[in-house]
Amino acid sequence: MPKRKAPFLKSLGPHCLLGECPLWDPRLNRLYLIDIDGRNVHRIDPDSNVVETKSVPGRPGSMVLTPDVDRLVVALEHQLVELRWDSGTTMALVDLESGGPGKRLNDGRCDPAGRYWVGSMDDPHDAMTGSGTLYSVSIASGAEAADSESRFAVSEHRSGICVSNGMAFSPDGTVMYWADSPRGTVWRYDVDLDSGERHGERVFLDFSQGLPGAPDGACVDESGCYWVACVTGAAMLRATPDGRVDRIVDLPVNLPTMPAFGGPDLDTMFITSISDGVEGAASNDGHKLTRGGVTLALDVGVRGVVEPLFGL
Repeated sequence: MPKRKAPFLKSLGPHCLLGECPLWDPRLNRLYLIDIDGRNVHRIDPDSNVVETKSVPGRPGSMVLTPDVDRLVVALEHQLVELRWDSGTTMALVDLESGGPGKRLNDGRCDPAGRYWVGSMDDPHDAMTGSGTLYSVSIASGAEAADSESRFAVSEHRSGICVSNGMAFSPDGTVMYWADSPRGTVWRYDVDLDSGERHGERVFLDFSQGLPGAPDGACVDESGCYWVACVTGAAMLRATPDGRVDRIVDLPVNLPTMPAFGGPDLDTMFITSISDGVEGAASNDGHKLTRGGVTLALDVGVRGVVEPLFGL
């Protein structure tokens, strides 16, 4: 199976307990990421490594950009909230699930039509009850009440999920990828951007067939290839749109969580990770591991695409 060690550029930002959801904002030339267990959202200047941090009242699972550079929409525990960056304040937007233990919102991103696709997961993640749900959230037609949940249209697309992950869309938005990490499977769907419906489900990647670790967060490059972090596998892989794995990149962290393209030319790969305290040990491939929780910057030789904005 093909492997390639990508040139390592540097590590960035704060040490995270559970780093996730790197998100590049080209309007600011800043990298956002979350620390789920640390209950923080970070914004990093990759050139100076200056970090700004906002604490949030719960565990953030993912986030998306909006047309207002001061506003993020964050999947927090069981609801979507608006985070105002300058003030650090949050405002509840819409509840997707009932509160309390048992599950929380996790991985998500916008499609090119501005819908926020976000899935939930068993909490704790190893409960394996399959209680999670995959949602899409958009602005309801004609909705005007700024303080009303009725302005959001929520659709449920799948239930019985253990850990929703691996969400990504092809550059034109007509193909969606999605994974359930404990099941070790990434699925591919055809998407109707007008209606938001998906169809034609088929297995895209089966990690039981010799792939490292399990599928976690993902993104696509400008040619439509799918990049996914291999959590517990100290690697990241790329698959072509037809499902052929053409690259496996060894990483110096055992628990990588999600890749994202960024930088002024969208040619830097940023990868978040989970803190595991392992440093200096050898991975399965013999390379040295560094302590997890860092954010890596690599040159993988390709460019990404600009992330769509949520339709606020």
